[in-house]
Amino acid sequence: MRHHDLVVIGTGSGNAVVDDSFADLDVAVVEEEHRFGGTCLNVGCIPSKMLAHTAGTVDEIRRAATYGVDAELRGVRWRDVQDRIYGRLDPIGRDGREARLDTPWITVHTGHARFTGPRTLDVGGTAVTADQIVVAAGSRPVVPPPVTESGLPFETSDTVMRIDAPPHRLAVLGGGYIAAELAHVFAAMGTEIVLVESADVLLGPQDHAVGEQYTKLAAKRHELHLGHELTRLEGEPGRLRLVLDDDTTIEADTLLVAVGRTPNSDRLDLDAAGVETHDDGRIRVDEHQRTSADGVWALGDVSTPIQLKHVANREADVVRHNLRHPDDLASTGHDVVPAAVFTDPPIASVGATEQSLRENGTPYVAGVARYSETAYGWALEDHTGFCKILAEPAGGRLLGAHILGPEAPTLIQPLVLAMTLDIPAATLAGRPYWIHPALTEVVRQALAALER
Repeated sequence: MRHHDLVVIGTGSGNAVVDDSFADLDVAVVEEEHRFGGTCLNVGCIPSKMLAHTAGTVDEIRRAATYGVDAELRGVRWRDVQDRIYGRLDPIGRDGREARLDTPWITVHTGHARFTGPRTLDVGGTAVTADQIVVAAGSRPVVPPPVTESGLPFETSDTVMRIDAPPHRLAVLGGGYIAAELAHVFAAMGTEIVLVESADVLLGPQDHAVGEQYTKLAAKRHELHLGHELTRLEGEPGRLRLVLDDDTTIEADTLLVAVGRTPNSDRLDLDAAGVETHDDGRIRVDEHQRTSADGVWALGDVSTPIQLKHVANREADVVRHNLRHPDDLASTGHDVVPAAVFTDPPIASVGATEQSLRENGTPYVAGVARYSETAYGWALEDHTGFCKILAEPAGGRLLGAHILGPEAPTLIQPLVLAMTLDIPAATLAGRPYWIHPALTEVVRQALAALER
């Protein structure tokens, strides 16, 4: 049996918990894989956004005639695209592991971890105990029964970015941000996309104006089947048939399942440790990231209500502080968390949606400005983008913001700062200079629309 002062399960954001301030302790990290970095580095945010940038470059070439530029796309070298991405990312994962192996006060346990008792683990047959345990075991893609029961091959976001070649026709099951981003990527590579989503709009959790606009744009590019679910997957590898609940049959050579992710908590035998979970499987934590079991902490996708890397990183910062300062605990706040969808066009949001304010009976005013109403929007020839800001009628405290259009993930940031620091809309609009004719003017105009 190995005993440590601290054990961290998972080397995504969990790896960020341990820094040199722990050098006086006996620390261990547990990782099933032989590379570190978790979902974000290996199969998630970073490779997908590097692919999205490549797709954006392809889109710009195809749209070049709009600006009076004669350009021709001669092809996309898929293998070279992958080499650019994974030639950079894979060594980071390997080097991260090597760095921990070379640190004398850190032990690396390779294998699957599960609890066998309070602060007691089995890691690939080795018993491990610790004074403190941090669970950062992440999440995995959800795969619905009609797919698993078919016995036919399918891809998820964990696998599709490493396939040998772009499919000819890709069926995407799901209509959330993962589906939107990967549909954008493969459409740019020349793949024919068909999207199947049980809701009536794509990106349903977004503000209704964003979801409706994105769905209209997607309908011009892809084949959409909205408001329907998959009932059977038939055919053979390379010649799949998706049968929907209205008996529609969709043919595709590849299926991408992108219906969400589920926390890996069910693989940890948490009951043995006295760690409680929510109904959806997430580990219960308090504002300090403590679980119901003494000495056990949790962070990231395995516990958070918001499965985003910047949220997991913030939670890792809080856990690191609290482990070293038990008499001065820091808290994690999820009140103002921005998010972005790196699709075409990009989307960014923070705070409440208009439909949630209506459902809760919260008074609000809305200010909307369109890219086409700004000088830089003219430069972009953008006729679909907009910024929508929601605020309290009295005082102008910002309640939410939603942007659809080029640079949306960057443009949202001043609104995130205003919500975090309680800067009223009028102050944000009137006090700072806003560069003319930068695209940020669409934010300024939406703020001004609130006053009107």
